[in-house]
Amino acid sequence: MASETKAKKSTPGKLVATADKKVKFSKETYVKWYEDMLVMRKIEEKAGQLYLQQKFGGFCHLYIGQEAVVAGTASACRPGDKHITAYRDHAHPIALGVHPKYMMAELYGRSTGMSKGKGGSMHMFHKESNLMGGHGIVGAQIPMGAGIAFAEKYLGTDNVCFASMGDGAVRQGALHETFNMAMLWKLPVIFIVENNNYAMGTSVERTTNVTDLSKLGASYEMPSFNVDGMSCEAVHLAIEEACERARRGDGPTLLNIMTYRYKGHSMSDPQKYRTKEEVEEYKRQDPIEQVLATIRANKYLSEKEIEAIEQKVDAIVEESVKFAEESPLPDPSELYNDVYAEPNYPYIIEY
Repeated sequence: MASETKAKKSTPGKLVATADKKVKFSKETYVKWYEDMLVMRKIEEKAGQLYLQQKFGGFCHLYIGQEAVVAGTASACRPGDKHITAYRDHAHPIALGVHPKYMMAELYGRSTGMSKGKGGSMHMFHKESNLMGGHGIVGAQIPMGAGIAFAEKYLGTDNVCFASMGDGAVRQGALHETFNMAMLWKLPVIFIVENNNYAMGTSVERTTNVTDLSKLGASYEMPSFNVDGMSCEAVHLAIEEACERARRGDGPTLLNIMTYRYKGHSMSDPQKYRTKEEVEEYKRQDPIEQVLATIRANKYLSEKEIEAIEQKVDAIVEESVKFAEESPLPDPSELYNDVYAEPNYPYIIEY
């Protein structure tokens, strides 16, 4: 992907990554964005329905509306790059190529799930695609993301770690300690704020007088930018530029990716803190519709081909639910497995 784009340079605090009309993405990229985001949207809508039917329990945080953030990130990263995020994590494995049936099975707590049914909605892990997990403790993934990046630098790879967080998590003190170390050691980590305007039900404006979250990197002299998170193109360009910086040894980047969730913070959220008009305003910028409009404008797909993709996605959703419901529950003996890691040290210290 890097060969077909060139990200814009800019200064901290500016909206640097918008859809640059001069940058041309391929037909294949747009089609993949459309199909992947449609799977994310449909599988999340289905998950919401199943949750209300009490098919599975626990917490459930849907990603509907934010799909361009992970789609644009996935198209700009490399296979060896690592990803770590918070508990709104259903879409991330899909963007990284994991079949959603394994994510659905995890929601159901089945042994075929991504975390063997032990993690549920908030703890999606997938070693093969380098998804280092969704994490239920607010902000915990921030220092862990820097630790993963430290390991990559220590091992001499040119891999990058993407540490995603919500706008509420940036209030955790660990963020500042992490930013300081990441810049001091020039770690190859990209901090992504999936800024959907609300920390649970509290708006950014009610939590700080610094509403431009890109400024949080300023005192560490960390390159920091605002990004249009409703645009796959904008996210891809910003991620691509940040990756170039990290891979050449220049350290981390903070990206305040401004997006929006159409649903509540979780399935138990009545959403009384915002108006229907506000939600509808953001829906007019829907990332899936924007990509589809570009596909139609450039005649990348016929209406028949678009309909075929929609049918394919519907079949994937049905397959995922069937797989989850037919999969077995974990054996009780699994309680004792995966508690401790088996030692795998390159050397042994004898006392």
